[in-house]
Amino acid sequence: MEQDIVHTDIKANYTTPSHRKRRITLHNVVVDEMRHDILEGKLKPGSKIPEVALCAKFDISRTPLREALKVLASEGLVELLPNRGAVVRKYSSKDVKDLFELMPPIEGLIGRLAIKHATEEDISNIEYLHERMLDFHQRKRRSDYFRVNQQIHMALAQATGNKALVEEYERLSSKIIHARYLANTDQSRWDESADEHIHIMQALKARDEERLSELLSIHVSKTGESVVVALQKQAPEEQR
Repeated sequence: MEQDIVHTDIKANYTTPSHRKRRITLHNVVVDEMRHDILEGKLKPGSKIPEVALCAKFDISRTPLREALKVLASEGLVELLPNRGAVVRKYSSKDVKDLFELMPPIEGLIGRLAIKHATEEDISNIEYLHERMLDFHQRKRRSDYFRVNQQIHMALAQATGNKALVEEYERLSSKIIHARYLANTDQSRWDESADEHIHIMQALKARDEERLSELLSIHVSKTGESVVVALQKQAPEEQR
């Protein structure tokens, strides 16, 4: 019995690297596709995640699917319900409005502290992301644009060097990620948002503290207004 166990372990050691690589790649594919389907509205807010169908689609067992769901839950896109599976997270327009009212002063603070503490490397990295984001906008790749957009906002928060601020920003952002994407489904707001980011990048490179603070605050305020209008159009009166 012991020899069998040792043999199995040795065999596992030989196969683990390639298996791990395939597992990580598949995990990323599952997370990316599910995130895309949620953000694009293929999986509707409040709807139950069809675990059996998704397992069949990706040819995986429940365990890797649930690992993917945990990632999406940490991003605020999915809610895990004990003994009931998972559902796409749903917020009323009032919930979203309340959350977005908190964001302008936080974004403004991020702007001020980022100017004070960002290194040249931080700014260079953000500029790289900025160029990628604008490229995705030109190519109408909405979900890719949004993904990089979120990376930019998080990079700005991290550039402040304030751990407590980053954690609070992360917590609030996870609750409005789907709503933020919804704002970009309106083409005019998407174009306006991309233009606002050009001015944000200019202020960051110029290290203009007041300008960056103001631009970030206005940017998230406009996004919030656009989202609330979109949600009110979608939701029945009693859910508002």
